[in-house]
Amino acid sequence: MISLPLISIIVPIYNTELYLDRCLNSLHNQTYHNLEIILINDGSTDKSEDICKSYIDKNSRFIYFHQNNAGPMAACHHGISVSKGEYLCFVDSDDQVDINMISEMFNQLKLNTDEIVCCNMNMEYAYGTFAYRHGLPSGVYEGIELQDIFRNIVGNEEKYIFLSRAMKLISRNLIVNNLHYCDSNLKIGEDSAMILPALFDSKRIVIMKDAFFYHYYYNSGSLMHGYLPNFYQHVKKLNAITNRIMTEKVVSHKYSITAAEIEKQCLSEHLFQIMLAVKNEVRGNQNGSEYRRNIKMICSAENTRKIAKLYPLNIKRASNRLLYLVIKNPCNITIVLLRAATKIFYLRKEL
Repeated sequence: MISLPLISIIVPIYNTELYLDRCLNSLHNQTYHNLEIILINDGSTDKSEDICKSYIDKNSRFIYFHQNNAGPMAACHHGISVSKGEYLCFVDSDDQVDINMISEMFNQLKLNTDEIVCCNMNMEYAYGTFAYRHGLPSGVYEGIELQDIFRNIVGNEEKYIFLSRAMKLISRNLIVNNLHYCDSNLKIGEDSAMILPALFDSKRIVIMKDAFFYHYYYNSGSLMHGYLPNFYQHVKKLNAITNRIMTEKVVSHKYSITAAEIEKQCLSEHLFQIMLAVKNEVRGNQNGSEYRRNIKMICSAENTRKIAKLYPLNIKRASNRLLYLVIKNPCNITIVLLRAATKIFYLRKEL
């Protein structure tokens, strides 16, 4: 009988007592048995610790660690450092996964190679569930097909592969060998600094058909949906990291992707991140004059105008078309219109 490899599921936790039991119960019931489920409490001040310890008492696969609050990426790094699995999987503590997720993803592994298996997700809102899948068609990608993926891995509205750490089963060394790209001070796009280089180093990528195993719950109180001052500064830092990853990996793997192609991908992706910086202001900054001033500063920056002119984006989503309009025409009328539309959109999500 072939022994099954150990798989480590890493769960960073911070003040998610309202959702944590839902998450941990879905991991407790996983049908794949050779698991270690590593819970990293990132300095929670609610009852998250009590909930974690209740699962440790009833399931030996759970392992618990506590650290001073340092952020979700630091918690992930802690989990990676103490994990022993040949494969790593990440689950956020306010989300939930199907009980057969690990078993089904394991069945897609070839083993003995550097590989990443990707499932899809359901976005769970108060008013309904929406299915989201990777942009690539389902299938197995190896060899020259990988180079074709990396010609368009970033800089698109619909990502070929989501750069979230969720929804993936990843060979351990693909993560461990690329942690030097991660910046503990980066507050947005942290996952891409971990996942993008792992994708480049993989020998095999599997995009599962359907397989909506991961359930992402929209939570307006989470760090991802709050207001972040200096968002734009983090966007510029992320662009530098993305450019470094793309350049170094294309060279190391001897892909025939030109410097001009890398620049176009990175700057187009930077423009999408600028759109998120604008969204951060209209959604989260409650200072009426300050948010308009910040948006004009972001959109009027020389680099922003240059990118928008050199690399026009193909925008399909209505919400993104309005953000793109503001970037190209950052006047009071477009900014106020965007603010009103954003309030209506997020009010609907929270009803």
